[in-house]
Amino acid sequence: MLLKNKVIFLTGGTEGIGLECAKVYSAAGARLSIISNNETSIEQAKVKLPAGEILFIKADVSIADDMQRAIAETVAHFGGIDVIHNNAGISNPSKAVHETTGEEWERLFDVNVKSIYNTTRFGIDELKKTRGNILNTSSLVGEIGQEIHAAYSATKGAINALTKSMALDYASYGIRVNAVSPAGVWTPMLRSWSQQQPDPLTIENYLDGIHALGYCPEGDVVADACLFLVSEQARFITGCILPVSGGAELGYRRVINPSNPLNQI
Repeated sequence: MLLKNKVIFLTGGTEGIGLECAKVYSAAGARLSIISNNETSIEQAKVKLPAGEILFIKADVSIADDMQRAIAETVAHFGGIDVIHNNAGISNPSKAVHETTGEEWERLFDVNVKSIYNTTRFGIDELKKTRGNILNTSSLVGEIGQEIHAAYSATKGAINALTKSMALDYASYGIRVNAVSPAGVWTPMLRSWSQQQPDPLTIENYLDGIHALGYCPEGDVVADACLFLVSEQARFITGCILPVSGGAELGYRRVINPSNPLNQI
């Protein structure tokens, strides 16, 4: 019970990596406030998540008033906040910079980066009381870039820099700030992304191949790393951008070997 009675404010917690995090956090004893702007996704998550102390709040992470309300509702319901996990994010569009519209650019930065500003602005006082911590969901592309995803990569690079700066700003309060940095992870967002690529039929083999361990994982591998980072097990870790990437950042490409059992995963 690494998180017994801890209150976690989790954005984007109704599907993908966020849903997997909600499962492991709840199993570890946490009480959850899960934020989503999609009512259908919230109703589906209620069925998928185990019974526990879970508060669902419909709100848009990019809107300051929504986050102020969500933080206040969480505190009123649970009495405080121990962890803010900024997981909500979008990846569209799959375009180069010159093809990206101003509206698309602003939406990416509003959801992926401004959301962290919003939750921190309204939640930091609660974390000071509990000497809690902040976890941001980043991506490997924030460090190495990605073709036809310039704006998305830029948001993840901003998250990495923001994580390190926040770690310095809040260390004196005993507040740790870290990020997880996956490569490919099978989520609804990745499956949607796959269909937008120039050759969708090759994407699954491509995603398996970029990981040195030989396969593109499900979100549970990231959730397990998140559980570690928000727990007391990571009490002396801050400003860390933790790769959860199967070695994709090493730059090697696995040779496809049909006899290798990993190819079947």
